[in-house]
Amino acid sequence: MSFFRPEIEAIGGYTPGEQPQDGSFIKLNTNENPYLPSPAVAEAIQWTIVRLPKYPHTFGDPFRQMAAEHWGVEPEWILCGNGSDDILTIVTRTLVGAGELLRLPYPSYILYRTLAQLQGANFEEVHFNADWTLPEAFFSPLPLGEGPGVRASRLKLVFLANPNSPSGTVVPPEKILEIAKRLPCPLLVDEAYADFAETNCMSLVKQCEKIMVSRSFSKSYALAGLRFGYLVAQPQLIEQFTKMKDSYNCDALSVAAATAALGDREWLAANRAKILATRGRLVAEMRKLGFVTVDSQANFVWNVRTDRPIRPFYEELKRRRILVRYMDYPGWGDGLRISVGTDEEIDHCLEELRKIV
Repeated sequence: MSFFRPEIEAIGGYTPGEQPQDGSFIKLNTNENPYLPSPAVAEAIQWTIVRLPKYPHTFGDPFRQMAAEHWGVEPEWILCGNGSDDILTIVTRTLVGAGELLRLPYPSYILYRTLAQLQGANFEEVHFNADWTLPEAFFSPLPLGEGPGVRASRLKLVFLANPNSPSGTVVPPEKILEIAKRLPCPLLVDEAYADFAETNCMSLVKQCEKIMVSRSFSKSYALAGLRFGYLVAQPQLIEQFTKMKDSYNCDALSVAAATAALGDREWLAANRAKILATRGRLVAEMRKLGFVTVDSQANFVWNVRTDRPIRPFYEELKRRRILVRYMDYPGWGDGLRISVGTDEEIDHCLEELRKIV
């Protein structure tokens, strides 16, 4: 006898990147920022300790005010979450019911599929073209009739990671606006890595009700251990999403830290410049070593081989105490996703790869 919903038993569960706790590995596998966050974050957390006996702001109002000023909207356009994964969960639970349909690009962030399964919903995955552009099928207002599940219900939500993972590639904002206008449902642009890119889609939120943009503090703000993210969408959408969130889904420390981090633009600019410089060098050196490396607009690079299997590179690097992410996508292929670490970490990784090659 089983006590569990069939949808839950059928899910394999999310497999995160390896997280060794002994500190003896060089960690280039989970796209964390290799540098410490803004000093303003520590100061904000220190000042917030006296507030811990009390409940935090229900909607994270200090952050909403800061983010609204940052993006030129009103606070009612902002929804705070316990990491951007919380935002993705809230949006999915609000918009997609059992038996309804969610569209995803492939390969991309594997959590999207899990969120559909948790809802008892159907999902269809549209494969990127070989050059990581989106095919015409992604624009279709109707279900595609292929992939897992039944395709009888209307399309309710589309996810698009931009920059995408694992490729680090970007769909231009003008193309995303074109997609949204043709879709019959909201399009959530997941911009977890957008601070490392040349463009973003924030301006589209005002232009099109169907476009929503989520952001994370785990990558560009070096706050992966804090768990904070947010959504920018038109107020009529935010109003409904707030009904689905936990009463206090963001604690006082995370709200204070995120508000301070967002306000320190000088730190962000300096941190971004360091990571982009290291990323450029990493891409160039990987190509010299015979890897096919995609031009990235994120804080990681995607690498494949055409001459021999690539998994042994991951295994040998791990043996040498360097963690990168080996990812295998059925119907697409496999590769190594390498996070941009410090210059010293990347130099050591490249040195070991030269020995392996």
